[in-house]
Amino acid sequence: MSLGHACVDVYQGAVAALVPYFVAERAYSYAAASGIVLAASLLSSVVQPLFGALTDRWAMPWLLPLSALTAGSGVALSGVFGSYPLTLAAVAVSGIGVAAYHPEAARAARAVASGGNTGMGWFSLGGNVGFALAPLLVAAVIATGGLHASPLLVVPAVAGAALCAAAVNAFRVRAPVGRPAESSGSDDWPSFLRLSGAVVCRSVVFVGLSSFVALYVRERVGGGDVAGTAALCVLYAGGAAGTVLGGWLADRYGRIAVVRRAYALTVLAVAGVVLVPGPAVYLFVALTSAGLYVPFSLHVTLGQDFLPGRVGTASGVTLGLTVSVGGLAAPALGALADTTSLQTALVPLIVLPALGGLLLRGLREPAPVRQSAPRLPVR
Repeated sequence: MSLGHACVDVYQGAVAALVPYFVAERAYSYAAASGIVLAASLLSSVVQPLFGALTDRWAMPWLLPLSALTAGSGVALSGVFGSYPLTLAAVAVSGIGVAAYHPEAARAARAVASGGNTGMGWFSLGGNVGFALAPLLVAAVIATGGLHASPLLVVPAVAGAALCAAAVNAFRVRAPVGRPAESSGSDDWPSFLRLSGAVVCRSVVFVGLSSFVALYVRERVGGGDVAGTAALCVLYAGGAAGTVLGGWLADRYGRIAVVRRAYALTVLAVAGVVLVPGPAVYLFVALTSAGLYVPFSLHVTLGQDFLPGRVGTASGVTLGLTVSVGGLAAPALGALADTTSLQTALVPLIVLPALGGLLLRGLREPAPVRQSAPRLPVR
């Protein structure tokens, strides 16, 4: 499950990693380039709750390999079309694949992990590793032939589909008439909505930095594309340690306490990225990465436990919808950068983690989800 997650989330990271190349090869403005991020996010944002609701009613493990192929095919075609509308359509298709994958995958991973924070941390680690590898993969592919070499980016999708199919074969879904097992506990919608609001704030920061940190660092420290790609890799690489560390800390200090402190760290770290000059920016990018990734898997398990009767919906929102919603803000940041500067456009990202922390104040630790029967028992 974790390796398959890595192969799918390569394509979330790949869209942002392609932005500097669209700017360089096609002379897109910041606003036009950020529109590509929007295209990947928009349909994902719209259809993700639908997939979450569907997985609350029916077991849909076949979605995992199919969605991996869909996510990869869209990104692979994005560099082939010279037309801007066709490029937007290609990355939108990729966004649908990502949206279809996450609700069912998060539910299955929680069942396999027996509800544990550490197990979900390992599952989330796979996705974050995919994010981290995306800039390197994109850079290697584009170096072979520019954007027209983008069909090579389909390779992780094929591998991900095979891994997801293997996971489906390794576990047998058991639920009456194909529906998920019943869960105990009542849904706490007010707490879930506050958590979702905090994750939206985190999402805008993450997607905003993903879209522009490579261009911003290239401006601040020089070094061309190498310096920018290095900064993006640092931003994504924090997921490798941060996600697993978040699960470990939550098992000892509680999820809510860990998430609040992570948001506080993010405020200071983003301020450093935006305001501190010179190579020190890499240190603050690393701290930002830690602050963004430590609570990542905890958002998912908290959402599932706030809505024990709608685990698929909660997974789709916390793992997918609220992450992709950040892409909706990318064009606004791009337009602001076009009219002012990249540094000015990134200043609002300092405030958002503080707002997220305020939304988290007063939340209480929910009871873990208990299902009447495990959904994916080991065969």
